[in-house]
Amino acid sequence: MKKICAALILSIFISVTYAQSNFYKLGVGLGAGGTYSFTDVKQGNFGLAGYATAEYYFTPFITGSLELQMGTVKGGNIKTDPHNREFTNGYKAITLGGKARLGQLTDFYYNDFLNYIKGFYIGTGAGVIVNKMKSIVRVKPDGSGYVFPGSDNSVNAVVPINVGIDFYFPDQWGDIRYVVNVNYQTNFTFGEGLDGYNDPKTKFKNVSPDLYTYFSVGVRYNFGFVGLTNKPIR
Repeated sequence: MKKICAALILSIFISVTYAQSNFYKLGVGLGAGGTYSFTDVKQGNFGLAGYATAEYYFTPFITGSLELQMGTVKGGNIKTDPHNREFTNGYKAITLGGKARLGQLTDFYYNDFLNYIKGFYIGTGAGVIVNKMKSIVRVKPDGSGYVFPGSDNSVNAVVPINVGIDFYFPDQWGDIRYVVNVNYQTNFTFGEGLDGYNDPKTKFKNVSPDLYTYFSVGVRYNFGFVGLTNKPIR
């Protein structure tokens, strides 16, 4: 009887231990990619941008983050745009946000497909974007002398919407230390600073928030103090 009780206790202990995993609570990352603009200027264009991020893991699959982003947003073409408008915005943005990953909701340990996509996530946040025009057509080049109203320097609120996936790689002890990230971000800006133009609605169509998209690939390094989860994430 004592042997049976001891074996039962041991099996319970092994099961509990097996079902629990450690995870690092902090992460830092870098990445880069391309932007594309959707503004009052009819024609969008591609730019380049990079980012740095710091993340806090509430669970292995739910995080809060601080992101710094810097690059260019471009649009228009002085020759082909109907109003000869063109701009290049050398922007900087800082946002606070959060992400929730599929692994928080699924039992992926015994399913290969769910295990592969456990890092798929959606997220959002809020912050500010600092706009600085590196170049802009301010006077319409048709001989009319019309000056496009707007500001070369401005600060607007921004709301990012993120969709992406994390791919996890363990360290020599089996803990998730390294992450490769692929992300698609849509950034809604509130104000007229992204393209530098603020023409009256009576002259130009201006009914939607300016936005830009950002496709990026990055890497992240997890470290710091550890948390405990009841999911076997290794």
